[in-house]
Amino acid sequence: MIQFNALLKKELKEAFRDKRALMYALMMAFMAPVMIYAVSNSMIKDLTDTPAIYVNIQGGEAAPKLMALLEDEKILPLAEVTADEKRLWQERNIELILPESFAEDMREGRMVDVILRADYQDKSLFSPLRRIKEVIRSYSATIGSQRLLVRGIDVRLMQPVKLQEQDTAEPTSGPMLIILSLGMYLMMAAFVSGLSVAIDSSAGERERNVLEMLLCQPVDTMKIVLAKLSCASFIAVIGVILTLVLTYFAIGFVDLSKIGATFNLDFISVSALLLLLLPLCFFASALQLFFAFGAKSFKEAQSTVTMVVMLPAFVPFVLSFINNKPQWLDWAPISGQSMLIEDIFKGLPVNWSQVGFTTLVTVVLTVVLVKVMAEKLKSEKVVLALS
Repeated sequence: MIQFNALLKKELKEAFRDKRALMYALMMAFMAPVMIYAVSNSMIKDLTDTPAIYVNIQGGEAAPKLMALLEDEKILPLAEVTADEKRLWQERNIELILPESFAEDMREGRMVDVILRADYQDKSLFSPLRRIKEVIRSYSATIGSQRLLVRGIDVRLMQPVKLQEQDTAEPTSGPMLIILSLGMYLMMAAFVSGLSVAIDSSAGERERNVLEMLLCQPVDTMKIVLAKLSCASFIAVIGVILTLVLTYFAIGFVDLSKIGATFNLDFISVSALLLLLLPLCFFASALQLFFAFGAKSFKEAQSTVTMVVMLPAFVPFVLSFINNKPQWLDWAPISGQSMLIEDIFKGLPVNWSQVGFTTLVTVVLTVVLVKVMAEKLKSEKVVLALS
């Protein structure tokens, strides 16, 4: 125990000695709240605001009622655009072409072809095009209903089945983008915060010949690995807690009521989050140490471990495309934590059995990694980067 305490003290001293590196390591904790605040406000603005859309309308004089309806929805002719936004809307080049026979076709009850021309792959046009299509479809449905009424036909005959949608989601599950972002940032903090310490205490010490000198001492390799793991994990835990606390306060400044959503974390939810994230900090640090010890140089360790850091972002992204997830994903590290954190932020009841099993699997894999590293450090090929 005395040897382990001495090793841990040595690792902590080296970790906290470089204040600038430590500040960069914990940068995720300060960047996440800013990013979530900016993304949340941008999302709410897109969902609630209806800014003016300027369209190059041809043949609008033949459809005054449609033009009035478009104007009510702030869809205006390109000629009315302000000087500041003129170049922007000219580049977007949305065209709405109405035939010259629009009025005559309407009187005769013929179908009218209205052309909406734009770059449908341009993401900035998704919202404007959706609003234009909704107005035209609404106008078309209104005209169709009026034609049926004139002929003495009940318009309800055209809709024999009416679907009543009832949303059973909790109010906290409304801001899905915020939920997914926050869960990803929390797991990223577990992987990023202890990254520099893990690389420096493994590949860095080997290049400085510190690791070789340390192994020459009568110290068990298991204690050396545990000391390095504890130090890197401690920094990761600090990063996770800071990210969670600062983000909670940052979301308090976001007016979620505009989209009918709420965000609240009680003691039980916070406890579940910590039970999920703390073992993940140790698993992340163990994984980083494992790959860093296996690298032949400090540069190779940086490249390899950087790929490991992408796991908390890559795994949830892949899960979002899987409709029928295999059962084992609920228990695997990263994927299990990702799904459970998402459920917690949605306000769903905490599945404690799944939390316990996922935590157990994460701890077991961490122990396996530690034992493998302790055995590998007994080999000169690993210590001297000969293999």
